[in-house]
Amino acid sequence: MPVTIYVPRDSGALSLGAEAVARAIADRARTDHADVRIVRTGSRGLYWLEPLVEVDVNGTRMAYGPVTAADVPALFAAGLLRGGHHDLSLGPTEQIPWLESQQRLTFARVGIVDPADLDDYLAHGGYKGLARALTMSSEAIVQEVTDSGLRGRGGAAFPTGIKWKTVLDAPADQKYVTCNADEGDSGTFADRMLMEGDPFVLIEGMTIAALAVGATQGFIYLRVEYPHAHAALTAAIAAARKRGYLGRSIRHTGKAFDLEVRLGAGAYICGEETSMLESLEGKRGEIRPRPPLPAVKGLFGKPTIVNNVVSLASVPIVLDKGAAFYRDFGMGRSRGTLPIQLAGNVKRGGLIERAFGLTMRELLDEYGGGTASGRPTRAVQVGGPLGAYVPPADFDTPIDYEAFAAAGAMLGHGGFVVFDDTVDMAAMARFAFEFCAIESCGKCTPCRIGSTRGVEIVDRIRAGRDRDAQLVLLEDLCDTMVDGSLCGLGGMAPYPVRSALKHFREDFLRAP
Repeated sequence: MPVTIYVPRDSGALSLGAEAVARAIADRARTDHADVRIVRTGSRGLYWLEPLVEVDVNGTRMAYGPVTAADVPALFAAGLLRGGHHDLSLGPTEQIPWLESQQRLTFARVGIVDPADLDDYLAHGGYKGLARALTMSSEAIVQEVTDSGLRGRGGAAFPTGIKWKTVLDAPADQKYVTCNADEGDSGTFADRMLMEGDPFVLIEGMTIAALAVGATQGFIYLRVEYPHAHAALTAAIAAARKRGYLGRSIRHTGKAFDLEVRLGAGAYICGEETSMLESLEGKRGEIRPRPPLPAVKGLFGKPTIVNNVVSLASVPIVLDKGAAFYRDFGMGRSRGTLPIQLAGNVKRGGLIERAFGLTMRELLDEYGGGTASGRPTRAVQVGGPLGAYVPPADFDTPIDYEAFAAAGAMLGHGGFVVFDDTVDMAAMARFAFEFCAIESCGKCTPCRIGSTRGVEIVDRIRAGRDRDAQLVLLEDLCDTMVDGSLCGLGGMAPYPVRSALKHFREDFLRAP
């Protein structure tokens, strides 16, 4: 019986040499006449240990990492196929403290299953949620999702069940389910990881969403910079269609739903739902004024669900285990778990899925292990390039939508980017405006012009020119952008600027 060795094919692992490691293992096994089966998986999310190689030893996966191709001969000599000890040994994978303390619901199969193997997905509990949904009415599915407390994981944290109810109640001859996979926030990679490591869970979530509202067609809007995710999704959709999980009659029930991937050019603005819909229709990615909401008049003018990857991928477990199971995780109005992406100047970056309520300090100390540079942490930007900078004094804030809003921040897509004490926060404020100016769709003046003027004002402040008056002008500009912008791009650019001014004002007042 062959020994199974797991080597990730996630983009992060590939960038660190996972393909060469897999080839080296196969070559060495041939040389040693060893019976080995290599399974390519997603990543477990321990990126500082990638490529993380696992060996199945009597049903227990033993981990080694980070492994290079040059390490392979020594690993075989140390008894890799029997879980032998080596300097890169990490012990049983599930007992690595960084993994053991997590509560993986949405990412339960990522790094474990072969993302191209539908039978592997089924063997690990896949499609149980859909099987239950197929026995329920649309109204009951929507109610289950509503009762779970699931909120959109893409930024606005709008209750998913309410959004679905609006689409369900909208009369139309055609409805759509769309998935916004245009993951563009700095420091975020949960969508990519999930699509590369467990694409069937997204397909299952979208199929359940379609049953919930009566949609028959779905689209995944994916940025072109994600070629590995594109390949994984395309293969998984074809497999699901071949086995009757997509198509004219899902599992012979007579209920139709099909799905395709559409590639976008990678404009940040297409992370905004109405811009994504414009792009899906083949137009320039510009925002639409609301109302009407996409739930009432969305893609091609029809009622449309717009959710992001993690939101839709969280639905199968809600239907499988029930609303109460999912709702029992979390705190306050933030129910379930959040896949947190820890990045930037941090010693142990990666993906951590935990129930809401974990504090930032616990996240940074217990999982992050401090900065990669070894210097003190000065700030953490939460929620993407337009998220607020959180100072150490606020690190005891629990990771919860309402707690973050009270602290003047927002969780967004769950990205946490760490900076040490060498960061220039005035320069980071300037970057926020510059980013907005480059990425603005140009439709509204506060965003298009305000961001450009913001760069100029910060430059004058840093140059010490009429500094007091410029600081007042900067605050006025931020008010205008928040109140006058048509969407979150212009409306949120002031978040990092104001938080930098509030917590790190000394950086703006330094001598030029």
